Amino acid sequence: MRRVRIKDEALEQRIYFQRSLLAVGIVTAIALLLAGRAAWLQVAQHQHYLELSQGNRARIEPLPPNRGVIYDRAGRVIAENTPAYQLEILREQAGDLEETLSRLVRFGLLEASDVGRVRQLVLARRSFEAVPFLLQLDDEEVARFAVHRHELPGVLLETRMARHYPYGSVGAHALGYVGTISEDDMQRVDRERYFGTGVIGKTGVERAYEDELLGVGGHREVLVNAEGRPVKLAEGTDPQLRTREPLAGKDLRMTIDIELQRIAEEAFAGRRGGVVAIDPASGDVLVFASLPSFDPNGFARGISRSDYLALTENPDQPLFNRVLRGTYPPGSTIKPLMALAGLEYEVIRPEDQVYCPGTYSLPGSRHRYREPRRGGTHGPVDMHRAVMKSCDVYFYRLANTLGIQRIHDSMARMGFGQPTGIDIAGERGGIMPSPAWKKTAFATREQQVWFPGETVIVGIGQGYWTATLLQLANATALLSTRGRHFRPRLVRALVDPETKQVEEKPAVALPPLELNQPANWEIIVDAMVAVTTGGTAARAARGAAYSIAGKTGTAQVFSVGQTEKYDEKEVSERLRDHALFVAFAPADSPKLAVAVLVENGGFGASAAAPIARAIFDAYLSPASPP
Repeated sequence: MRRVRIKDEALEQRIYFQRSLLAVGIVTAIALLLAGRAAWLQVAQHQHYLELSQGNRARIEPLPPNRGVIYDRAGRVIAENTPAYQLEILREQAGDLEETLSRLVRFGLLEASDVGRVRQLVLARRSFEAVPFLLQLDDEEVARFAVHRHELPGVLLETRMARHYPYGSVGAHALGYVGTISEDDMQRVDRERYFGTGVIGKTGVERAYEDELLGVGGHREVLVNAEGRPVKLAEGTDPQLRTREPLAGKDLRMTIDIELQRIAEEAFAGRRGGVVAIDPASGDVLVFASLPSFDPNGFARGISRSDYLALTENPDQPLFNRVLRGTYPPGSTIKPLMALAGLEYEVIRPEDQVYCPGTYSLPGSRHRYREPRRGGTHGPVDMHRAVMKSCDVYFYRLANTLGIQRIHDSMARMGFGQPTGIDIAGERGGIMPSPAWKKTAFATREQQVWFPGETVIVGIGQGYWTATLLQLANATALLSTRGRHFRPRLVRALVDPETKQVEEKPAVALPPLELNQPANWEIIVDAMVAVTTGGTAARAARGAAYSIAGKTGTAQVFSVGQTEKYDEKEVSERLRDHALFVAFAPADSPKLAVAVLVENGGFGASAAAPIARAIFDAYLSPASPP
């Protein structure tokens, strides 16, 4: 019988040895791999993971920069930063955002009408960004938050520097205001620059110089516990927590004289209108007043929807910038400029007399263009007397003789029909009418025809002609310097708050207006001086210690029919004529050019001229700054 070998011990030992070697190799390879990975993580990537671990125990808090301070021309602070409490929402810690907003409303820390705005603002930011929504809390609001703090996760009470306007509503339309950053604002700005910043310039200088005023934000790392609340180490500050200090924005020096501005606004005595005062030698705007005004501090705090609607629905329109955006018929204030155009085109001489019977009709027409309600007949008038007494008939005839195209070209050289280029946004150019303008302004061929009668009423600053107060002041300044003029400006210098280095913004001289006969300047200026010595503004200028060259004006709000009479007592207040006055003083060496408009004020001599007189007296008196 054959024997069979069942077990091969040599083969088994060989297989066991091979498997052991394989196992040892695998284990060794894994050990080496783990050791290498550990060395890579612990040594080569030490700094990287240290920063990550730091991020798990630290929260980045923004350090908003101090906004630049704004000064008036005399160095008075007109926009500053003051410490104040504000509420912020940190979305990543807030949990249910809707519930948090609901609680804020319930606790009286947010108006129900503002929930949508705050929601959009929070969702537009990154989840780890703290979003301010209620600025400049008063003591009652701080106490209310303290009571309910445990019910408001992710809502933080922080101390920040808040914008404050010490003069309140004085000069608000020039200065502008800051307000809570909206979703629309975030679409047009660099988000990184506004990390932790809750406000942005909305109007006026605050918006026009936003980049300079804003500064550069910083940040700091704050140690937090598992709940995300800041904690302090017993041994003091952790040296691994980093801080980058913010850089404050640049300070601005404005051209505005805030005390002169206050005097001008008080002179309105509650009436609507506006006034601009310009230094003819530089284009500096010393007074820029639109009334009624508003308190910009309300916007800096974060104005509620109800308060905002109260402003926008006010029939007096306190938010409307009458200086930049209000366009009005210039009325008789342009008569000196019309006379200058007549002299330049040599269609009339200063001594030529025109008989004023009280009405004027175009050849072949029975339509009568009348003198104003108190004008009556002036009899024979030359250019000097026509300006002094504001004779409409004289300028009806002159306009018809000049023709609309020459009127347009002359007034365009004076700056009408186009923005002045002042250094804040929102300026309108008004309308300097012409046949070419009318073809673009109307749709049908019948409406596009220019009629001779339209030229006649343009001659007294009515009809389609509209201008802003800034244009009127600018043209008056040009007249006062006999053709030299500058672009109006509200900011004269930027100042670095750290180095105190001053960056002057030089006045921008515009090409001078050269006349064919330079002597014509004096003819017009003499006539304007006569307006304030024996003409329509004589009462307002009486007793002045300096000479004033001026011109009154009245702008119709609605047309009066041929057979109708205008009775101010029977017309509702908002349908009464606008009162205007333009002037410069001293007449022989001008230091200030002024344009005043009182809406529905009636006569320029009685309503507008006294306001200009108050400004001149305050600025030109011996105690006033140069």
